[in-house]
Amino acid sequence: METARVLVAADKFKGSLTAVQVAERVTAGLRRVVPGVRVETLPVADGGDGTVAAAVAAGFERREARVTGPLGDPVTAAYALRGSTAVVEMAEASGLQHLPDGVFAPLTATTYGSGELLLAALEAGATTIVFGVGGSATTDGGAGMLAALGARFLDADGKPVGSGGGPLAELAEADLSGLDPRLADIDLVLASDVDNPLTGPKGAPEVYGRQKGASDEDIAVLDAALAHYASILGPDTAALPGAGAAGGIGYGALVALGARFRPGIEVMLDVLGFAPALARATLVITGEGSLDEQTLHGKAPAGVAAAARAAGIEVVAVCGRLALPPEALEKAGIRRAYALAELEPDPAVSMAQAGPLLERAAESIARDFLAG
Repeated sequence: METARVLVAADKFKGSLTAVQVAERVTAGLRRVVPGVRVETLPVADGGDGTVAAAVAAGFERREARVTGPLGDPVTAAYALRGSTAVVEMAEASGLQHLPDGVFAPLTATTYGSGELLLAALEAGATTIVFGVGGSATTDGGAGMLAALGARFLDADGKPVGSGGGPLAELAEADLSGLDPRLADIDLVLASDVDNPLTGPKGAPEVYGRQKGASDEDIAVLDAALAHYASILGPDTAALPGAGAAGGIGYGALVALGARFRPGIEVMLDVLGFAPALARATLVITGEGSLDEQTLHGKAPAGVAAAARAAGIEVVAVCGRLALPPEALEKAGIRRAYALAELEPDPAVSMAQAGPLLERAAESIARDFLAG
């Protein structure tokens, strides 16, 4: 019988375990049942928070830069570099994690620090930049990012408009002539798991504004301001797929920086070297905190399962919570899912004990798919 070779390619369990910790716990559980099993781990991410950590786990060098946080205060942000390829995660500079508990600034939070992080990658010699977007505290259409890169956004009096999406209502002129000239010579890949337009019923303010503290009134203000911003930067550009990613930073990257949009998990699987790892595997274990309807729309486990199915390799999943019926899992290419909630129904306890519970789930996988 052929020796089993397991590839653990799972995303983080948000709020409980990083993707690296998920891989460690699954490996420990498998080896408790089948001590000699060969396990390769490749923590994955879909462009959102955790993307830099996944790149570092795959061999990229972690770099740090001091940048402007979403509220204007300095924060330390990390990016990843290998050769001339950088992985930049906007949430590192402009993410919700930089907001104090209960403090939101939906109209004024800025992506300026994300632009500074891109500059740091340029300074480090990157010529290909994978720009992972998600988890933002901002809804400024990427105007802050572009300002950090040399653009100027002026009101009718020729003065710079304020930070954030709200002040874009006063925008009279967008001067992009001062953008860093090095941007013209790089390959900027916008990696996102959402393809929303900038504005409208499926746009950034309406779909994601509330999680950033926006009221219904704020959302109306932001939607109108971003529509005005787009009318100045380029007619008919607000509907571009991915423009609404991360509070519209996707729009700024696509329209002003010439970025090309790709589903985040596809980009990251390429960058992380998933294909050669998959070729060495006989079983793939993927997963994330919640396997639900969102998973099927570009999240990491769906991307991993699709690639593995195309290669004819069986996939099982681990998760904290399972909200997909067996037929949906099968359609996604996942043979079976093992949920921590089946072992511990109390969500708070399950999150607190996620590590040991995940090891137990992995023991079950080993008994079901590897032993004997």
